[in-house]
Amino acid sequence: MTVVIFDMDGTLIDTQQDITASINHVRQTNHGLEPLTCDFVVEAINRDKRNLAKLFYNTELYEDRDRIIFEAHYHKQCTESVVLYDGIKELIVELYRRGVKMGVATNAPSQFAIRMLAHTGISAYFERIVGADMVPLPKPDPAMLQVTLEHTYFDSAVDRAFMVGDNSKDMEAGFRAGVTSVFATWGFSPQGHGDHVIHTPLELLDLL
Repeated sequence: MTVVIFDMDGTLIDTQQDITASINHVRQTNHGLEPLTCDFVVEAINRDKRNLAKLFYNTELYEDRDRIIFEAHYHKQCTESVVLYDGIKELIVELYRRGVKMGVATNAPSQFAIRMLAHTGISAYFERIVGADMVPLPKPDPAMLQVTLEHTYFDSAVDRAFMVGDNSKDMEAGFRAGVTSVFATWGFSPQGHGDHVIHTPLELLDLL
């Protein structure tokens, strides 16, 4: 058996416009701040060490009012501009045809993940869609990956598993879960390291 676990934002789907729109809504509504660019938001999210509350809202910690306004706005906004990356649908369909078990491990809340993946037409292909609210710790902790591996009765002695993602947290989570890490360069971070590096989704098929 082969299991492939995908990160979501920047790997399966391009969400940068919607994330930025909701962050800017909070900035304007709660703080009277000027809007940020998509490039700034994506770069900030993918920094290994960062204080996003400071970068996005000029506060030292996330405030409840910011979280509430963001989640309320993003619930609708998250399906406005989201698209699959080129080649993702073809990859998912082919993996499914081959009998590969697939899951999603995202640091986004599960309510948004399920909504966006359903909107883009690929949610039904996944065994599990695991968001940060479903485990004690987000990536790089391996808990999300372990949920899917346990669900598929993964046996490391005879089965193969891959973690595909676009940032260092995905790669570390894969390493800590004991699975092969695959860095995807088409997403939010064009440069990174894993056991393998692929530049288009369909290149993953060559590794299986």
